[in-house]
Amino acid sequence: MSEADKHLARIFLHRGNLAQARCYYEQAVQDDRRLGTERELSDSLGNLGNVCAMLKDFAAAERCYREVLAIQRRQQDWNAIGQTLVNLGNLQMDSGHPERARPYYLEALDVLRPLEDHRALGILLSNLALVDAAEGRIDDAIETFKQALESHRLVGNEEGLAMTYSRLGKTYRDAERFAQAEKCFNNASEHFVKLGHPQGEAAVLRQLADLYEAIGDGVSAVRCLERVILVDTRFALPQLKADSERLAGLLARFRTDGRGAITG
Repeated sequence: MSEADKHLARIFLHRGNLAQARCYYEQAVQDDRRLGTERELSDSLGNLGNVCAMLKDFAAAERCYREVLAIQRRQQDWNAIGQTLVNLGNLQMDSGHPERARPYYLEALDVLRPLEDHRALGILLSNLALVDAAEGRIDDAIETFKQALESHRLVGNEEGLAMTYSRLGKTYRDAERFAQAEKCFNNASEHFVKLGHPQGEAAVLRQLADLYEAIGDGVSAVRCLERVILVDTRFALPQLKADSERLAGLLARFRTDGRGAITG
């Protein structure tokens, strides 16, 4: 029954029916406890933990991950140990406790660095930088984001580059280092375009518009929002109405002079 339950869980997960996916993964865990190997049980528990995390049942997800971690430690599966530590850290971040995430991320870093798994390291370092930023260690966050970018480049992780540039741009913007923020957002936008990821591109352009508005560059803010609306329209994104209203509001606050420059 275990394989059938896992197959059904994957189908429901693919369909976005997380409640049903959880039910079948719970059954798979029970089956693997009776008849499966430790590795099979670890896989089922990990999948169940992932679904629970998506359902925001963080306590259940943590129980799953902790049992997975115990199995992996017995098997000395270091790469898997590192990933599970990252998952435990992510749970703390998602539940609003960045200070609890740090120990998991640091232990994962100790595990993954000797393995030179740069795909995993890039994701981990970017997450660790978010903790630094959330706790006000801006310079540490910036340096850690830069290390994450190096790992993403080594393995050609376009999605990692796009997300990390976006996060680094926000960190620079919050620190009022607007020139660096602008460069990061533009880099993020380029990588999202390469990925064919319109939602990511639009999100970064909105952040660029925020930046330009904050420094009083109305022309650039309008251009960003016009580009966002083109992306919204082309890909039928749900934010079209909100973005159109924002552009109209911005234009209403500015007037255009004879040279086409927008002034307050």
